[in-house]
Amino acid sequence: MTSQADPRSGAATDVTGDRVTLTYQVSGMTCGHCEGAVSEEISAIGGVASVKAVAATGQVTVVSDAALDDEAVRAAVDEAGYEFAGRV
Repeated sequence: MTSQADPRSGAATDVTGDRVTLTYQVSGMTCGHCEGAVSEEISAIGGVASVKAVAATGQVTVVSDAALDDEAVRAAVDEAGYEFAGRV
């Protein structure tokens, strides 16, 4: 696995083989239902292999085939009813 810094945000992007792992901060999640709603919406983005949302930290880890467009993730989080706060 290698880590690369995104020049726009300074956030780290982990690359393992052909997969990219990104972590995002999401505000407003308080329970398992929230985690599921956010995960479901982000999972619908093309190329997403897995999503793990943790309400206690507000962090959402996404594994995908390629780096995701932050605006697509923001739109998915908005659709779920939560606030996208950016990459970690």
